[in-house]
Amino acid sequence: MGAMEARLSKEVDEGNAYFTLAWSPILKADRHQIIGSVPAVAGLFELYYQDKSGSLNLFHLGNAWYGGLRSWIRGATDPTVEIDPARRKVLNTYDCYYRYCMSNSHPDIQDVLFFLGDTYNRANNPHQPSGRYQNIFVNEVNPQKLLWRK
Repeated sequence: MGAMEARLSKEVDEGNAYFTLAWSPILKADRHQIIGSVPAVAGLFELYYQDKSGSLNLFHLGNAWYGGLRSWIRGATDPTVEIDPARRKVLNTYDCYYRYCMSNSHPDIQDVLFFLGDTYNRANNPHQPSGRYQNIFVNEVNPQKLLWRK
C-alpha cells in the first residue's frame, strides 16, 4: 500500500460538509526541494518556524490558486521575496517548515481555511466560508506527529 496523497476530500450530508484534510509530511523549507517536489496545483498550506526548544509554531495559513502550491510555498518561505515584514522577520530568524494539501475546488479550500482559521484564532480569522453549508467539519490526517504550541 502506497503513501496517502496530500489531498482534500469531502462528503456532504443534510447540508453539512465533512472534509478530510490529508496533509503532506512536514518538510523543512528548501527552495530546490520545493521546486522539485511540491506540485504546481491549487491547495492550502501551513508554514511553521522551529523555536529554540525545537517546537514547531504555526505562523501562516495560506492557499494557492493561480500559480499553484509550488509557487506560493516557494515565495512564502523565501525572506528575499516575502513582503510581509513580520513573516520576513520570522523567516530570517528561524528554520521554516511547511505542509500542504491539494484541492481543485476553490470553494472547498475557502471552507477549510475558514474552519482552520476559526480553530487557530477565532477572534482574528480573516477567512470567510463559501456559504454553501450549514456546518463545516474537518478531520485532519497527519502523516507524522506535529507538536503544537500556542
